[in-house]
Amino acid sequence: MLKNFLYSFSLLLLICPTVLATPLDDNSGAADGDRTLQGQVTPVSQFENNSSAADGDRALQGQVTSVSQFSDVQPTDWAFGALQSLVERYGCIAGYPNSTYRGNRALTRYEFAAGLNACLDRINELIATATGDLVNKEDLAVLQKLQEDFAAELATLRGRVDTLEARTATLETQQFSTTTRLYAQIITAVSDTFGNRVGGDRDESQTYFADRGRLNLESSFTGKDLLRVRLEFGNFTNPDGSSKIAAATGTGMTRLNFDNDNNNALLIPHIRYYFPVSDSLNFVVGPVGIGYNDITDNVTPATIADDGNGIPSLFGKNSLLFERGGGGAAANWRISKDLVLTLGYLANSPNSPTVKNGLFDGGYNALAHLVYYGKQGAIGVAYSHGYNPGGSSVSVTAGRGSALSNAPFGNSIATSNSIVGVQGYYRFSPNFQIHAWGGYIWATAKNSGFSNISNGRGGTDSLFVNSGDNANAWFGAIGMSFPDVGGKGNLPGILFGLPPRVSNSDVREEGDNSYHLEAFYRWRMNDHISVTPGFWMIINPENNSNNDTQYVGVLRTTFDF
Repeated sequence: MLKNFLYSFSLLLLICPTVLATPLDDNSGAADGDRTLQGQVTPVSQFENNSSAADGDRALQGQVTSVSQFSDVQPTDWAFGALQSLVERYGCIAGYPNSTYRGNRALTRYEFAAGLNACLDRINELIATATGDLVNKEDLAVLQKLQEDFAAELATLRGRVDTLEARTATLETQQFSTTTRLYAQIITAVSDTFGNRVGGDRDESQTYFADRGRLNLESSFTGKDLLRVRLEFGNFTNPDGSSKIAAATGTGMTRLNFDNDNNNALLIPHIRYYFPVSDSLNFVVGPVGIGYNDITDNVTPATIADDGNGIPSLFGKNSLLFERGGGGAAANWRISKDLVLTLGYLANSPNSPTVKNGLFDGGYNALAHLVYYGKQGAIGVAYSHGYNPGGSSVSVTAGRGSALSNAPFGNSIATSNSIVGVQGYYRFSPNFQIHAWGGYIWATAKNSGFSNISNGRGGTDSLFVNSGDNANAWFGAIGMSFPDVGGKGNLPGILFGLPPRVSNSDVREEGDNSYHLEAFYRWRMNDHISVTPGFWMIINPENNSNNDTQYVGVLRTTFDF
């Protein structure tokens, strides 16, 4: 029996070399990291010469029990009998994940040694469990000769295996967590604006170089849920949280979409927990940093809305309707395969127990959003209702438009707002997509009194506001982008938009429209680094034609790991 085994093994390895081993590499790179043997051979991925990323599928499947499991082996093949003996009698063979054997591929000495190593283990099992008649001196001599001929290769393999096992043990004892992974993004940007400051007679901005970093710790406890805790730092803002570039230009229309944080102080601005209760219903809960973007799909291509890899401007990221939040909860109900309804409630300061704060006594935003998904695109209809108590910072348009549209009655007046928005995208081809959004805002004053109202020229006027005064604003944008044009992973794009403008008001209206025109090109250097030059111009900043056009240039570098 053993003699037949040795004969079959030697014949199959010499003539049909893919019996047990996959190519082993001397200089394997990251691209070869998935070349793991899953059968009886231990992987040694450092030994192969002249490997390429195309070889990444050369991982062996588990032990097969019948030669018929190989789609490319036929009974008429001249080595069929030997192969059948190894598979069905000795259980000493593995194939490829696609159920092929690939008997005509070339064999290296390391592959032969890997196969021999696995079958030696099998022979030892046979010797240990069989009777004395199974093994004779002639059989052992053949076995000893094979071991001597391949002693160096076997020693190398076993040494590598011992090293890998030791490293694995070290990782298991020193790993941070069995359930948590770290995803990080570091953004650096060199930027400047050109044009006289709003309401001024000179350009007050200088070229600046700043950064923002996010470290997301993501954990799953059931395999379906997800807890995210974010650590963040950056130096784009003043100590009071206001944008440095907006202060220099006199308008928030010049802000970058990653314009966050002060003095690189490390903080935890976001905690989010997602969990499904059925195939059609899931919930999102979080005490801080939960925006509409965290509870629902903003129906903008992910390649556009990404802070570090999408469009550079704050206004161009996605519809301003989704840029509001705090802490609270939301439910997502998949009504059908193509239709999802989101209902959410987020409080501005849920952690504070003082008057005009907390979950239900302070500012809040509530969302209802219905999204339909087609084969090549999606469209959503959203309604948001929010409230900002008097005496606090009012943010109707989340800083995406003029100062007047953001606080149509000033910051001293309690303000409620309702926003209806439509947003969607369509992919005409893998290299061309269009996205757009638009909306209408109703704002209502909830108390009376004097308040400082923006005059569109960088200053304010003290005006009297009556409870019940109303203001309305429009906004919208349309963009085109071209994934993979100019190279895989690259993304050129353009966008034209109308920042929100107060078109009707009982207190103060805006007579002109601002126009936002933007172009960018994301160059993907590799899987972890991208460089994006971007440029946009704002005509009639702050919806006032007396202001000089603002030009913004940026060179963003993003590291994802």
